[in-house]
Amino acid sequence: MIFDPQTLQYDEKGLIPAIAQDHLSGQVLMMAWMNFEAVQRTLQTGRVTYWSRSRQAFWVKGESSGNVQHLVEMRIDCDRDCLLLRVDQTGPACHTMRESCFFTSVRDGSEVEIMQPVKDLSSS
Repeated sequence: MIFDPQTLQYDEKGLIPAIAQDHLSGQVLMMAWMNFEAVQRTLQTGRVTYWSRSRQAFWVKGESSGNVQHLVEMRIDCDRDCLLLRVDQTGPACHTMRESCFFTSVRDGSEVEIMQPVKDLSSS
């Protein structure tokens, strides 16, 4: 069966959540939003393209930072309202220069930072 991005269940703003996961380690890297065109662009180019809600514009992951995401596989959840993007990640996925955006854990009622930046942000 040929995949048609129109069959996905987008929200009222035309967006669908997309979770990026490292295809080798299985680590969850980040969550962002895609619209119909971002899904199409990602599939056509192999470079993961998201929709920035704050800028109201497309952003190709790594376009300015060099921390590129190449799509290995796109998975659709059972309700067709969420995507799992298995990616080959170059460099840190998070804008805070951490491998993952999920670097804060809640343990015994307290927030604990469990991942340090991979390079010093102040030197950028």
